[in-house]
Amino acid sequence: MDIEARLRRLEDIEAIKQLKALYCKFCDDGYDADGIAGIFTEQGIWDGGKTFGVANGREEIRRHFIGAAKRVLIARHQVMNPIIEVNGDHAVGHWLLFQPCTDSTLGGAAWLAATYSDVYLRSNEGWLIDQLKVDVAFFTPYEAGWVEKRFLEGREP
Repeated sequence: MDIEARLRRLEDIEAIKQLKALYCKFCDDGYDADGIAGIFTEQGIWDGGKTFGVANGREEIRRHFIGAAKRVLIARHQVMNPIIEVNGDHAVGHWLLFQPCTDSTLGGAAWLAATYSDVYLRSNEGWLIDQLKVDVAFFTPYEAGWVEKRFLEGREP
């Protein structure tokens, strides 16, 4: 791989990291539904499985996060350990998530840990999320912790 290709790869990886950070910022700033939907492709998929549901396409993603904003009072997405593979205008990324949050339907604070598996596409606007999948490791009440109670009632994957 020549120096230009190596530089392009590093710039693409950094752009994808910035895109993921922007997604987290939109989530942590009250689940900005328009902001979140705007960083997905038109046909994008947000897949939270049985725990959080699935939204297909920008408009459905936007509606999904309007609902999340009403339910989740505080969220702090901490993503780490990115593994990003770029192949031309297509990329995949895997991230770990640790998130303290307050969900009004739960009546209190909770811990969430998950793995993100994402697909990214380069567009005229830059990199966008085409698919985002959340695989939940635990989602538990703050007081109980993940050892005593791995999943909140009704939130099992």
